[in-house]
Amino acid sequence: MGILDLRERVDRQLQEQFRRRRPDDPAVNLRKTLADELVQLNEEGCDVEDITAEVLASDVLSMDAATVESLLARLKGLPMREDFPYDEPSDLAGIQAARPTGQAIPEADDSDYERRLRGAWIGRCAGCTLGKPVEGWSRAEIREVLDAADIGDLRFYVPYLEPNPAGRAWHPSAVYSAQGRIDGVPRDDDIDYCILALEILETYGPGVSTADFGQSWLEMLPYWRVYTAERAAYRNLVLGVPTSQAATVNNPYREWIGAQIRADVLGWVHPGRPEDAAALAFRDAALSHVKNGIYGEMWAAAAIAAAFSLDDPLDAVRAGMDQIPTNSRLHAALTNTLAWSEEYADWQDAWEQVDEAYGHYNFVHTINNACFVVLGLAYGRGDFAATVGIAVECGEDTDCNGATAGSILGATKGAEVVPAAWTEDFHDRVETIVSGIGTLRLSDLIARTAALARGPFAA
Repeated sequence: MGILDLRERVDRQLQEQFRRRRPDDPAVNLRKTLADELVQLNEEGCDVEDITAEVLASDVLSMDAATVESLLARLKGLPMREDFPYDEPSDLAGIQAARPTGQAIPEADDSDYERRLRGAWIGRCAGCTLGKPVEGWSRAEIREVLDAADIGDLRFYVPYLEPNPAGRAWHPSAVYSAQGRIDGVPRDDDIDYCILALEILETYGPGVSTADFGQSWLEMLPYWRVYTAERAAYRNLVLGVPTSQAATVNNPYREWIGAQIRADVLGWVHPGRPEDAAALAFRDAALSHVKNGIYGEMWAAAAIAAAFSLDDPLDAVRAGMDQIPTNSRLHAALTNTLAWSEEYADWQDAWEQVDEAYGHYNFVHTINNACFVVLGLAYGRGDFAATVGIAVECGEDTDCNGATAGSILGATKGAEVVPAAWTEDFHDRVETIVSGIGTLRLSDLIARTAALARGPFAA
């Protein structure tokens, strides 16, 4: 049994415990943390072979909490493998020193800003909604639903079929995000983080710190509505762990996609200034992530910011890559995906290459999902339905990928790139669980973003 097999075995036990509604083993979550930490450290290049063998020989599923905690303590400070080919700093100075020599981009046209901003906002909302019913599904499972509905390519909201042809339950959000069931922009954490970011930037301005982001989470986000790395960091803050350590204490999800989905507003308020957007994104991402988890948010924020100055979304992708370390796993994966997109005529063939190279990552990891965003932008060729449709049909974290692809394309092409049929059921209304807010008008969110970009965040 390998490292990934160990994680899957522990995951199955955890799922079974909660399915029976009897989570009576206090060590069960620690066991999952241990399994996930072994996987994460292996991905970061640490030598976990000896401890993994020890865990497998001892049977992790029968370990008590004290034993698991002892093993977790031993995992701290493990040496890197000598053959690990990447250099991945987690501090801003180190990240900036490791960037490629980027290409200059033109200044953003202020007279065109609001048209592009509206495109980014509605593109994000529509792309997110498209992916919600099938969040976490594989490409094959999504294909089963489309085949049953006699749909060739996913180019509009997912049809709600019962019984589900994929043989699994719909994501709970499908009852209000599938085709014909939408009434307002559905509540989603991808959209919650946009709204929270607006609140934070309006309160703290350009000097906002990582600690300010953390304090705002505690004040404005319900704990059970944040997930993976964000939940781990949130828990650490509540327990008094310093902000500087919140991302690293019992947080094996520190390179997953959570930071990347928080990037958009940070890019929207820096039109044409990807370096500034990336620097702000670092302050947000460092609360909960390290290495490629941080790079994901920096890349997305920079790509979105650059899109306001560019006409080709792939040029925006490349501008985003200029803000992350050249010799990182994320930069390498994005470079490979761009190359495959040029090599293969059909996105499905490029997807096969991505899946073979990066399919071992968790379905909510930064690296594999960033590649799917690029596939959508590359093969969508400026068409909104094709762009978000491909990004979602790739599978995995579908709502996040549709949202990010829609945001980048919308900022590049403007509001007219999003067909009216995609937004007519939004009714200018957005739902959120950010505390004390409830329902908002999408038009007001756009106006507030523009006020920040032209006010405290202006160049």
